[in-house]
Amino acid sequence: MRTLKGPGLFLAQFVGGKPPFDSFEGITRWAASCGYLGVQVPTGEASLMDLDLAAGSKDYCDTLRGTAAANGVEITELSAHIQGQLVAVHPAYDLAFDGFAPASLHGNPAARQAWAVEQVLKTIDASANLGIDRMAAFSGALAWPYLYPWPQRPAGLVEAAFDELAKRWRPILDHAAEKGVKICYEIHPGEDLHDGASFEMFLDRVDQHPAAMMLYDPSHYVLQQLDYIAHLDIYAERIGMFHVKDAEFRPDGRQGVYGGFQSWVDRAGRFRSPGDGQVDFKAIFAKLTAMDFDGWAVVEWECALKHPEDGAREGAQFVKDHIIRVTEHAFDDFASAGTDQAANLRMLGLGSRAS
Repeated sequence: MRTLKGPGLFLAQFVGGKPPFDSFEGITRWAASCGYLGVQVPTGEASLMDLDLAAGSKDYCDTLRGTAAANGVEITELSAHIQGQLVAVHPAYDLAFDGFAPASLHGNPAARQAWAVEQVLKTIDASANLGIDRMAAFSGALAWPYLYPWPQRPAGLVEAAFDELAKRWRPILDHAAEKGVKICYEIHPGEDLHDGASFEMFLDRVDQHPAAMMLYDPSHYVLQQLDYIAHLDIYAERIGMFHVKDAEFRPDGRQGVYGGFQSWVDRAGRFRSPGDGQVDFKAIFAKLTAMDFDGWAVVEWECALKHPEDGAREGAQFVKDHIIRVTEHAFDDFASAGTDQAANLRMLGLGSRAS
């Protein structure tokens, strides 16, 4: 077993136009002041990093790492969530997702997709240049509008969507494997990879690709009413990243999992700051420790109620309080009799009792 690394902070929810949130220098110093030891960096934020430079220059990546270290943190992973989303977009979402791409690509889904693929490839290269062996991404979605089987789905519709999804991601996964980087898909509503069953459908189509991993975020499983502890047992070998994000599910006589088109404050299921929701993080940290998880515990702050800076400070301490420093010896070693193989055989009646 090993002790989980952390606390880390996903910076996507904190980047802004004012100091200290408008530069890599400022935001890393701020994160350290909150108690974080690492930061997860979204590669689509130009104020934090130049992705083109990071993909092509190890010297630039060394400078980024040096800036982070000087401010008291390290870069835990890079994230291409937004770019990954655009690898596969159903036409129903074209207008909504155009906002995730440069203005010059709006109204041109094919060009937007090509740009997104290039962005993910550059994030892989930048990860390798930083000496990081995993990155985060969304999978995108072609089948998501047909999640609920009404009207009845035509035979083969979902299969065709997953065939195409795998076709688009396979060369990206191959590139990741060549670079020694694993892509950790956040299992997330709005993505075709939104639970274990859909992740397995994808894995089957990419031939169980070794570079295809999961980003485990229990908050999304609470809102789906999925067993997030059993999920760890099932997918232990595929979990490469961990977001510490809390949620609560409070169904009533008016709404349940679907949320009734209500705002985040009024939905039956909503995200909360770490420790304010229903996720059993003690069980999760114990399970991850026992299964020898080798990654970071990274706070992804999203809460419908609490101020983000308060959530960030509290989240760092929350993770510190939950990380289990693994023992170097068994608790009952004090009672060890110090026997050897010959003694073991004698205890079993298989060897001579005479010395």
